[in-house]
Amino acid sequence: MNLRGVMKKVKSIGPFTLHDFAPSSESFRDEVLRGLARPSKSIPSKFFYDTTGSRLFDDICELEEYYPTRTEVRILAESGKEMRACIGPRAVLVELGAGSSIKTRMLLDHLEEPIYIPVDIAREHLIASTALLCDAYPDLEIIPVCADYTRDFVLPKPARDAKWLSFFFPGSTIGNLSRDEAVRFLVHLRRVACGPCGVLVGVDLKKDRRVLEAAYNDMKGVTAAFNLNLLARINRELEGDFVLSSFRHRAFYNEAESRVEMHLVSTVEQTAHVGGVAVRFAEGESILTEYSHKYSLESMREIAGEGGFSVDKVWTDPDGLFSVQLLNSR
Repeated sequence: MNLRGVMKKVKSIGPFTLHDFAPSSESFRDEVLRGLARPSKSIPSKFFYDTTGSRLFDDICELEEYYPTRTEVRILAESGKEMRACIGPRAVLVELGAGSSIKTRMLLDHLEEPIYIPVDIAREHLIASTALLCDAYPDLEIIPVCADYTRDFVLPKPARDAKWLSFFFPGSTIGNLSRDEAVRFLVHLRRVACGPCGVLVGVDLKKDRRVLEAAYNDMKGVTAAFNLNLLARINRELEGDFVLSSFRHRAFYNEAESRVEMHLVSTVEQTAHVGGVAVRFAEGESILTEYSHKYSLESMREIAGEGGFSVDKVWTDPDGLFSVQLLNSR
């Protein structure tokens, strides 16, 4: 496994040990500058999730317009016992982009003797969430990993043997990847697992444009604040000087590509700097900050197959808004 440029740190924090593969600030700076130098500017959506961004995303999940979270929670609540039977006892559950681990608790309450490995790029948020989980589940082995889960990292070895490894990837985060990226990501998970594995993945389904666009343009402006925090983070961590009031949030459904796109649009002609490097914007020019692809059941089945997985089970809500799918490597 290629871990070039990544320094692992292991740190005991109270009742748990943090395995830290977090990318350096130089990596953050390089990816931001590379994205802003493109003719169509972009910044990877993984950089949304500093401590402030993670908190704002938790707030988004509570919004009336944002159907994915409550719909996925409903599916997990109604089908948790069936999911337990599919995953089996003494499984290692690896959550990718763990955040506050709220949905995970619904699985942990059903699983028999699980081991939990939350993986998240936001170190402080991960530590705080793990501490809360340790209080709630004192007998559960929890091994937090701070890492960019789209890159190679090593899963820590649990204290006891496990029968199966299953990744948990909720929230339709797989939709942030292009189709080819999603296939490569599934191949990547098989490599990280170092053997057969499962993936319990949330997949947002195609639906009416009005429902989709409302979910990413909430009336309270929380999603806009979440989007703009990306520039605030660059200012804080990379010596940036973006004027946030000179950018506006824009989200729309691109029907031809079956995806919602989020952008930060420059409202004036301006020049910003990142660590002394000038970045020029024309009035109306935008930074693409996120894709959120929406799938049919068949299109997701094709992606899984190309990534080396079969779709063994699909759970959906009565309105067909969202799905949770169980993939198993072949």
